[in-house]
Amino acid sequence: MGYRTKILFSLAMGATKSDFDSPWKNVLERYLQPFLHLCFPPVHAAIDWSQPQEFLDTELQQIVRDADVGKRFADKLVKVWLNTGQSLWILIYVEVQGKREQGFAERMYVYHYRIGDRYHRPVVSLAVLCDTNAKWRPAVFEQQTLGCRLEFEFLVVKLLDYRQQWQALENSTNPFATVIMAHLKTQETRRALDQRKAWKFALMRRLYEQG
Repeated sequence: MGYRTKILFSLAMGATKSDFDSPWKNVLERYLQPFLHLCFPPVHAAIDWSQPQEFLDTELQQIVRDADVGKRFADKLVKVWLNTGQSLWILIYVEVQGKREQGFAERMYVYHYRIGDRYHRPVVSLAVLCDTNAKWRPAVFEQQTLGCRLEFEFLVVKLLDYRQQWQALENSTNPFATVIMAHLKTQETRRALDQRKAWKFALMRRLYEQG
């Protein structure tokens, strides 16, 4: 099995909680463009993909240590260039959240302003919600005191929603579609290991058939 295929299937099909972080980080770095194209099309369309992207893992770890506002499952900070015709680069922060968490929206806000304060560049904050609670959809952090009001909105994709778009995932040639399919089938087969095994082989075969 090739390295990229291993990433896709360690990502979801049977990975333990302790293994959750690294596969997501790997897949976001290797498949950033397909990920944004499938999950955040307007963001993808605004980026100049002819320019190299720079992942700022070391810098992000320092920001995270300074903030200390809750456990993260996986996240990435990447420098990209916009296709506006000007020499303009921005930062994209992506956080993958595996379960419902009360302070999640606040953490997204804290990282957003800490990244912006460090680099003095525009920041786009994206959240990938991998949990099984269909009603949990944090996208705004609000704070108000004595007439002073703060409202921070970030972009969200809920992987659970793709259950209603399964046919579109099957028809897609985007490699991140297989990532989402693997994640969804992992959730559906927690107590059906034989079905999980069958889906592992089916999705692995799909990858090889797509080259």
